[in-house]
Amino acid sequence: MANDTDIAIRAEGLSKRFGDFVVVEDLNLTVKRGEIYGFLGPNGSGKTTTMRMLVGLLEPDHGRGECLGLDIRTERDALRRRIGYMTQHFSLYGDLTVEENLEFVARIYNLPAPVKTAQDAIRELGLEGRGDQLVSTLSGGWKQRLALAAAILPKPELLLLDEPTAGVDPKARRDFWEHIYELAADGLTVLVSTHYMDEAERCHRIAYLAYGKLLASGAGDEVIGNSGLSVWEVSGDPGDLSDLAANIRDEEGISMATPFGTRLRIGGPDKNALDHATQPYRDDSRFRWEPSPPTLEDVFIHLLRDAQDNRAVAS
Repeated sequence: MANDTDIAIRAEGLSKRFGDFVVVEDLNLTVKRGEIYGFLGPNGSGKTTTMRMLVGLLEPDHGRGECLGLDIRTERDALRRRIGYMTQHFSLYGDLTVEENLEFVARIYNLPAPVKTAQDAIRELGLEGRGDQLVSTLSGGWKQRLALAAAILPKPELLLLDEPTAGVDPKARRDFWEHIYELAADGLTVLVSTHYMDEAERCHRIAYLAYGKLLASGAGDEVIGNSGLSVWEVSGDPGDLSDLAANIRDEEGISMATPFGTRLRIGGPDKNALDHATQPYRDDSRFRWEPSPPTLEDVFIHLLRDAQDNRAVAS
């Protein structure tokens, strides 16, 4: 496989199964250096498995790939030294202080001047005043910031973030993403898995996985445009909208009918079929119908409807 200095990751036909269950099937993907690349999908869709295969932490059953110019099968040890990994579950030591945790990580990586390195990381990640605080007493947002500091302490070229903002408040999420943008601007490549649509929109490019298969990839606008989805937004009384959703959801030409507060978003991949299916309902004076541009969330709901659950198939 050709080595391209502008490409951080290139994968062809990656597949992974555990027993009879196919977790990832025939995945093809390219990630550019300095890019924030997002993985989205429902629980069990293969996001974490995909990320771990792409960076050599898990060996695929089939396919090939390169990460940072290294073969993900044969040069895994060298690759691991060049990546940082922030896991989904907080894994630092609660009975140590913030500074002690960072100093410990610095010593694990044999970094020079581990005490100074830890203190520099505290300043860079806005942890001033918390260096002496026991980690077990930190809030979720501060633990998240500490975990990020530990992951980037050895100056990796590639950073993995596995659902990094789950369970933290909106301000902590916003602050976290500001740090990620700063890191990417300095040339760090970031792979991030998330369930949040607003975070998907923050990524330079995204991949949507469902039941082990790649359903869509590209920049957010590209994913929306390639979906061909047309959408009506309907407003009205919530109870009436609930009845409308139940009645219209299975009509031919409709792939989604999703409530959002006092609105209902109804969409399908064929505009003519969608308009034909909704026509009998659009004369109802209880509702106001307006065409609406599709969102990423609309597209993902639409894609998921047609995706086949491989767990159900395996069983």
